[in-house]
Amino acid sequence: MAMTLATGRTQPARNERRMFSSSDDQVMLKQILSSHAPDGREIAARPILHIVEDIFRRASRATPAIVQGTQAQPDALDEKALQSGTLEEVLDLIALTLSRISCEIACKCSGSGDAHATTVSVCNMITSYSWDAKVVLVLAAFAVNYGEFWLVAQLYTTNPLAKGVAILKQLPEVLESAEAWKSKFEALTKLLNALLDVAKCIVDFKELPAQYISPDEPEMVAATAHIPTAVYWTIRGIIACASVITSLTGMGQEHIVSTSEAWELSSLAHKISNIHSHLMNQLRLCHQHIEEKMHIEAYQAIVRIFETPHIDNMKILNVLFFIPDGQPPLFEGTTKKRVGVEPLRRKIVMLLISDLDLLHEELSILDPMYQEARQHPNRQESQYEVVWTPVVDRRAPWDEKKQKQFESLQGLMPWYSVHHPSVIDPAVIRYIKEVWGFNKRPMLVVLDPQGKVVNTNAIYMIWIWGSMAYPFTSTREQALWEGANWNIELLADNIEPSIFNWITEGKYICLYGGEDIEWIRQLVALAQAVAQAANIKLEMLYVGKSNPREKVRKNNTNIATEKLSHVFTDVNLIWFFWVRLESMWHSKIQRGMTVENDPIMQEIMTMLSFDGSDQGWAVICHGSAEMARAKGDTLVKSLNEFNQWKEAVNQKGFVRALSDYLHGLHTPHHCNRLILPGTSGSILERVVCAECGRVMEKFFMYRCCTD
Repeated sequence: MAMTLATGRTQPARNERRMFSSSDDQVMLKQILSSHAPDGREIAARPILHIVEDIFRRASRATPAIVQGTQAQPDALDEKALQSGTLEEVLDLIALTLSRISCEIACKCSGSGDAHATTVSVCNMITSYSWDAKVVLVLAAFAVNYGEFWLVAQLYTTNPLAKGVAILKQLPEVLESAEAWKSKFEALTKLLNALLDVAKCIVDFKELPAQYISPDEPEMVAATAHIPTAVYWTIRGIIACASVITSLTGMGQEHIVSTSEAWELSSLAHKISNIHSHLMNQLRLCHQHIEEKMHIEAYQAIVRIFETPHIDNMKILNVLFFIPDGQPPLFEGTTKKRVGVEPLRRKIVMLLISDLDLLHEELSILDPMYQEARQHPNRQESQYEVVWTPVVDRRAPWDEKKQKQFESLQGLMPWYSVHHPSVIDPAVIRYIKEVWGFNKRPMLVVLDPQGKVVNTNAIYMIWIWGSMAYPFTSTREQALWEGANWNIELLADNIEPSIFNWITEGKYICLYGGEDIEWIRQLVALAQAVAQAANIKLEMLYVGKSNPREKVRKNNTNIATEKLSHVFTDVNLIWFFWVRLESMWHSKIQRGMTVENDPIMQEIMTMLSFDGSDQGWAVICHGSAEMARAKGDTLVKSLNEFNQWKEAVNQKGFVRALSDYLHGLHTPHHCNRLILPGTSGSILERVVCAECGRVMEKFFMYRCCTD
C-alpha cells in the first residue's frame, strides 16, 4: 500500500514523543521531507531485502570465526532470496542507483565527514523513491561493500586473488588484531540487526492491502507520521556501520584506539530498536484493523451464501469447514480417519454446535438414535448425518488441557466432527452466534440436501420425539405439536418402555418426584392403600429432580432396594426426563407459544414449577387422557381424606374424582418457582403463573447445590 505522510490525528505515547519530537529531530525531519518527491515508480523491495538479510546473516557468522582464527563453513544461499520472478528486472532498474549510493557512502565515510550531512546527501540521491525503497536501496548499497569486506576477510588466506586485495586494503594487519575489535564487531552486528528489523517493518507497511486499510485510517496516520524519521535514522545507522568498515580498510591499527565507537554503535542500536518497537506496535494495530475488515467481509459473504439457493450443500459445507492448506477438515468417528465434506453431499446434515463442556449425558441420548440410523441405513428416517461443530474462544490460548478435552469428546462420537476447532473460521463462529443464536447450550442446526437451513435448533424436537422428528425441519416440529396432547405418552412414554404396557393393560400410573425419602415412603404407602381401597391397579415411577444429585441417586437406590416403586435403572434417564420437559418449553417458545394461549405449555410450566419447589409432587393418570397432579402436601392430604371422595370415584372415575377433590383444596395462597437454564436463549420477558394467571416476578438465580 502506498504510504503518505499524514499530519495530526495522532497522540503518541509519552516515551514516543521523547523519541521523535526533539528540536534536532524536527529540523532533521523538515530536511528529509523536503528531499522526498516520489515519482510513482514502484520497486519490489522484499526480494532485495531477502538478499541483504542473507548477506548480513553470513557476515555475522564469519565475524566470530575470524576473531577466533577459524574458518566459517560455507552453506547454500537461502533460495528464497533468489526465487523471485521480478528480482532480475528490479536489479536492472536499480543497478546504477546502487552503485552511486555505494560510492557516495564510501567516499563520505573515508574522511571525518558529518554523519547527518552524509545522511541528507544520500537522501537527496533517492528523492524519487518511496520510503520503503529508500531504506532498502541504501541497505543494499551498503551490503555490497560490507559483503565484499567479509568475503575478502574469509578467503584471503586461501585464495591468491583475495590475498592481493586484502593486502592493498591492509586487512591482514587488522585481522591479526581482530580480538581488539571484538566489542566493535558485536555492536556492529547488533546495529545491523536493528536496521534490518526497521526496514522489514517499513516494507510491511508498504505491503498492507489497500482494500482493507486506507492512508487516512487512524492506525495508518499514526504510523506514517513517523516513517520518515525511521527512514532517516535507518540510513544514518547504515552510515555509522559504513564508517566502521571504512576505518578498518586502509587505516591499519592506528584506528583501534577509538574505543568510543562501540558505545556509539550500541547507543544508535538502542535508538533504532526503540523506533522499531513503536512501528511494530502501530503495525499490530494496522493488522488488527485489517483483520476486522476481513472478518466483516467474510461474515457478509457467509450471510450472502446462506441467502443464496444452491443445487447441493457443497458450497455451504466448504464455507463452514475450510482449511487453507487443502487438508480434509472433518474426522469420521467410526473409521477414525480424516475426510473431506464430499461424503455429506446432498444429505441432510445436522450441525451439533457446542463448546467443550458438552455433557456426556447429552451425547448418550443422541448416540442410540444415530447408531440405530446407521444400522438401518435404508430407512427414510436414517438419511442424515451429524457433524460436531465445537465453538471455542479464539482469544484464549489453546493448551494441552483443551486439546485432551476436545479429543476425549471427539472419541465418544460415532458421527463426524471437525478435525480441530481451528477449522471453524471466526466469521463462521460469529454467524453461528448472531444468526443461529448459539449461547453455550448445545444446539442442532439442520441443513437440507441443498444446504438450506430448515431448523436453527432441532435439538429440542429430537429430545422430545427422537427419530420421529425426521427430517428435523421447523415444519415437521409444528406438525408434531399439532398432533400432540398432554398425556402420559408425551410426558414419559419414550423414556420408560413399561409405560406403554401399563397403558395397554389399563393400569393407573403415578409419576412422582422430590428429594425427601420419608415423604416418598409416606406417599407410596398412602397411594398403594388408596389404590387397594379403590380397587385399581397402580404402578408408580420415581423421576427425582432435574439435577439428579447424590440425594436423588440415594433415593433411587433405596426405593429399588425397599421395592417401594419402579425407578429408572439408569439415573441419567432422570436427567433426560427433565431435559425433555425443558425441551418442550423451549420448543413451544420457538413456535411463539405462551402459557396464556397454549394448554400444553401450561402443563409443562406446572411440572417445571414442581421441580423448582422444595417439596415432593405427583402426577396420576389413566389411559392417554386423564391426568391429575399436585404438590406433595396437597396430594398427601387428598389421599388421607380418600373416604370423603371415594363415592365420586364410582361416578367420575378415580383420576377425575381425585382431580376435583384437589381443586377443592386449592387456595389462593401459593409460591411457585420456575427455574430454567439461563443460557438457553429462550428466557421470556413475561411469564404468567400456571395457577392464578398473574405475571410472575422475574429474578436472576445463580445456584450451586451440594449435598
